[in-house]
Amino acid sequence: MGLELLATELTRYAAAKIRQNLTQIVRCVRLLSAEQVWHRASEHSNSIGNLLLHLAGNLRQWIVAGLGGEAFARDRPSEFAARGGIPVAELSAELEQAVDDALALLAQLDAAGLAAGYTIQGYDVSGVVATCHVVEHFSWHTGQIVYMTKLLTGAELTVYDSAGHKPSELGGFP
Repeated sequence: MGLELLATELTRYAAAKIRQNLTQIVRCVRLLSAEQVWHRASEHSNSIGNLLLHLAGNLRQWIVAGLGGEAFARDRPSEFAARGGIPVAELSAELEQAVDDALALLAQLDAAGLAAGYTIQGYDVSGVVATCHVVEHFSWHTGQIVYMTKLLTGAELTVYDSAGHKPSELGGFP
């Protein structure tokens, strides 16, 4: 497999996983009230609202600004300090826009861009490492959001059918 084909496969897979996770997050948020979105199990826990802010900030810092070079001044502590006051529709729209912006940039990334070095959040990383970090990070917090939604609502949020396949509305991709 050539390097450009490998780069395309990596960026397409990363985009598919991020989009799939976003679909699951949106599915969860639609089941919740504003109070539930901002609920914290304890003072040392994050709310789903905090995680939505955090995911949007991470995407913008690591992909849009980090790999794409767009200006972005992140206030990471405020992502976790928020205790409400931001409407759920606004939170969701901001995350969806951050995903769209990041995926547009990933679609333009070639093998040279993935191999290049970047300094992001104080870390010296390649484009591959930055891309993998974002997918892993987004997936980790998606799992937390799904779990919190299950605890708050008792909803069945299975993403696999009886054969172990994801339905097409959830991305249909492993």
